[in-house]
Amino acid sequence: MAKVYHAEIFGLREAKYNWLNKNDIKKAKWSKLEPKSEFYLFIPQDIRLQSTYRIYWKITEIFPVNSVGIVTARDNLTIGWNEVEIWNRVQNFARLEPELARQTYKLGKDVRDWKVTLAQNDLIESGLKKENLVDILYRPFDKRKTYYTGKSRGFHCMPRGELMKHLLVENIAICIGRQWNSIGSETYDICYISDCIVDLNLYRRGGEMVYPLYLYPETHKKDLFSEHESGEKKPNIKPELFEELKIKYKKEVTPEEIFYYIYAVLYSNTYRTKYAEFLKIDFPRIPFTSNYKLFIKLGKLGKELADLHLLKSDELNNPISKFSGRGDSKVTQRPKYEDEKVYINGSKYFNNVEEEVWKYQIGGYQVCDKWLKDRKGRELSLDEIQTYCKIVTALSKTIELQKKIDENYEGVEN
Repeated sequence: MAKVYHAEIFGLREAKYNWLNKNDIKKAKWSKLEPKSEFYLFIPQDIRLQSTYRIYWKITEIFPVNSVGIVTARDNLTIGWNEVEIWNRVQNFARLEPELARQTYKLGKDVRDWKVTLAQNDLIESGLKKENLVDILYRPFDKRKTYYTGKSRGFHCMPRGELMKHLLVENIAICIGRQWNSIGSETYDICYISDCIVDLNLYRRGGEMVYPLYLYPETHKKDLFSEHESGEKKPNIKPELFEELKIKYKKEVTPEEIFYYIYAVLYSNTYRTKYAEFLKIDFPRIPFTSNYKLFIKLGKLGKELADLHLLKSDELNNPISKFSGRGDSKVTQRPKYEDEKVYINGSKYFNNVEEEVWKYQIGGYQVCDKWLKDRKGRELSLDEIQTYCKIVTALSKTIELQKKIDENYEGVEN
């Protein structure tokens, strides 16, 4: 049987080159590995910790119905800043000759699953109805507008209609990527929440999986926006988990309590650091505490966190940041951070932005920088200015909440 050995050298490149020049393979400090299923990794792992971690529920087992986010194939055409913009655009796009439409909107060449004519036909067949204008979560804290039909290879390349239809009504979803990114022991891919349909690249290139909390009954009509059949929505949570927790807590738990508990756990820095090596290779697994009071307490912290990320928290009514300076509100430069201020041009800035908040990342995006950078060349509206002040506040309070979650997480696995 083949044997696997592992060795590594830490340090700067020059030091590594020097070692390689003076030594050979025989002088390396090798350790024998015993790769385990299901990944059979050729790197050292804490086998004891892995055994504990693998007992926990995997997120894909908890929420059986899931999908990656929407692939538009042409963001500049399909995503708008507001309803008026996207409504005018779809009307104009639908009536233009295909080649003129291609040139007008700089759409480039057709690809296999997105073609100008298919997109135009989808709009026309939908009846061009204003009720098809919906919110889409495009990036963290960045909700925009799109025209949604749910038809594949139409206006959107892959609209994920079978899943996203559950987010066209009152609902929430947790968005979680596989193989979380990290720097050393710091894992920053985390997760995010949405109450509307979700773009594929919400917080990371390559996409995240979207797990709605509730599933709604099918409709008799094909129209995604028609009234739902009579019948109750059902939780998108595996029934066996409810049974397990009922036995554990000797109480019934609600779908929301499970959902927000999970959200809190995934934002625990303690959890992310402890299981960093496993989070980098697969979907996260969730440890459920045996302490009912702790389960409820963490769930409440998760709910607070979710409300901040949806910008629905009452704590955002008095934001900590203000928009100051003279001149217009046009973003003329890449955001510049200096002395707890974020400048959008030579004179206008958002104040009271702590460095920790400025650097805060969700997935691959540094939120405070990314949100403004995407608006370069635009005059910020009053609503956008207020939103950014809320984002700064939400991130500041997120950091505070993560500390509270960590204080309580210590008891989860005891």
